[in-house]
Amino acid sequence: MQLYGKSDIGLVRKSNQDNFAFGQLPGGGAWLVVCDGMGGVNGGSVASKLAVERISWQLKSTYWRTVSAAGIKNILITAIYNANRSVYQKGQQTPALHGMGTTVVAAVLRDGTAHVAHAGDSRAYLLSGTKLTRVTTDHSIVQELVNHGDISEEEAKTHPQKNIITRVLGVEPAVEIDYQEFAVLEGDTLLLCTDGLTNYVEEQDILKQSAQPLELCCDTLIELAKQNGGGDNITITAVQY
Repeated sequence: MQLYGKSDIGLVRKSNQDNFAFGQLPGGGAWLVVCDGMGGVNGGSVASKLAVERISWQLKSTYWRTVSAAGIKNILITAIYNANRSVYQKGQQTPALHGMGTTVVAAVLRDGTAHVAHAGDSRAYLLSGTKLTRVTTDHSIVQELVNHGDISEEEAKTHPQKNIITRVLGVEPAVEIDYQEFAVLEGDTLLLCTDGLTNYVEEQDILKQSAQPLELCCDTLIELAKQNGGGDNITITAVQY
């Protein structure tokens, strides 16, 4: 199993409010997490860093080699709930950070199954052979419009409200988390990313780069996002099974 991750400030932002982490687990598993912060000059970076630290700590400290699939789900969901509480409390205690928040997408990969949980518009993709599957659904105003048939996927790309998200960690005392499990085959890649990638690189171009070695694929995608404007921080982490 290969793991890689990289974050880039992009070409417009003055700071990087994305954070990510990944690692191996006992028994041949792996974990990954990506967060995209929001809120004020420093709030976004504080929120995403705190969430990544909290989720990473919980995944590493409560996972065990023989944990069941239900146990993995519980670990992921609990880690994100606790991260939400930590970010919310920090924002309440520090006036300058009030209202800060962060998206999250986190995954555990073990024994041919991916366990993915998320809130916000950071995404998970499965690259399998010649197919790319978006396995998360954005929690955003624009995605709701697409789901209701009010606008098309193409129209969503340029919609004026495309950056308004409907779920985020840290803004409220509780947050709703989406969770799913799916099979991963040998040679497949699970890729997590922020919208700094997906707003500037088309999904077909993500698929085109997947034939490259994992590190080169991720690095190339970040460079493509920058070539196409680089208007946001760009973060990718991925695991190849």
